[in-house]
Amino acid sequence: MRHAAPRAPETRAGGRELSDLGHVLILAGGLSPEREVSLRSGARLRDALREAGVDADIADADAGLIPAVIADPPSAVYPAIHGASGEDGSIQEVLTLLGLPYVGALPDACRFAFDKPAAKAIARAAGLATPPSVTLPKETFHDLGAGTVLDRIVATLGLPLFVKPARGGSALGATLVDTAEDLSGAMISCFAYGDTALIEHCVLGTEVAVGVIDLGRGPEALPPVEIRPLVGGYDYAARYTPGQTEFHVPARLTPAESHAATEAAITAHRVLGLRDVSRTDLIVSDGVASFLEVNVAPGLTETSTLPMALTAVGQSLGSVCRDLLSQAAARGT
Repeated sequence: MRHAAPRAPETRAGGRELSDLGHVLILAGGLSPEREVSLRSGARLRDALREAGVDADIADADAGLIPAVIADPPSAVYPAIHGASGEDGSIQEVLTLLGLPYVGALPDACRFAFDKPAAKAIARAAGLATPPSVTLPKETFHDLGAGTVLDRIVATLGLPLFVKPARGGSALGATLVDTAEDLSGAMISCFAYGDTALIEHCVLGTEVAVGVIDLGRGPEALPPVEIRPLVGGYDYAARYTPGQTEFHVPARLTPAESHAATEAAITAHRVLGLRDVSRTDLIVSDGVASFLEVNVAPGLTETSTLPMALTAVGQSLGSVCRDLLSQAAARGT
């Protein structure tokens, strides 16, 4: 790893001038089930930053990371690790201990955002709509009888339902439930990825993702991206397999609905104490934007919505992330 102290612009092969940001590091990989997606995000970000003139490399969050960055600290770090450790505040705590500037939310904010029930409660307290839900650990179903508890969930929330792990992303362990008979199978799938389940009433409407960027002028929303899976729901395959989902940028919403969606994303970003970048997932129905969850390390793959939204407003992924890294370097940790 090369020394990362700020330096005068250089010229790479082909005559392109390098940014004076210095050497930056992208963290990608990790050990969560979202590792492969994270590696794809990291590779795309590295290529975009290099195209924007930034001296960028990728490192995994493994035993070699801390000795390497101590020996040769980067100017700034972009965490692109998805799932646990990358979004639950852990890697942010380590970067803070190391005194390394990084893009994204502080550890405490990450912890609240990564915990979906906690994020929903904070969003609801701020006045955002969010689907009615219950959150229960696996032990509850064992101790009180799964059948009895599931019957009460259906009676209380109604159908359809959406079941997902309380922590995690990429729709892993998430299932749409149309009938009461399908609920137990959905719970088993959910508990394969976490010990606590979030069971929501499934609001039917237009699914959108709204990215938020803050480059020092306060959080600003990008155009909502409408998500239309061609077959079934927006599951892991539909998210990351080109051609399985139709995206519309901007989303096919009325002006009032689009405004509601962008305001909801900005509100979520603010009340959860996030910084730099986030992505909020919403369902828009009857003019109301219902908060589902927020992501502090949005995906950057070829099928991810944040880069699509940037392209729609004439901004490149590389230049925006370069500016986010410069902002992080300027403020320190």
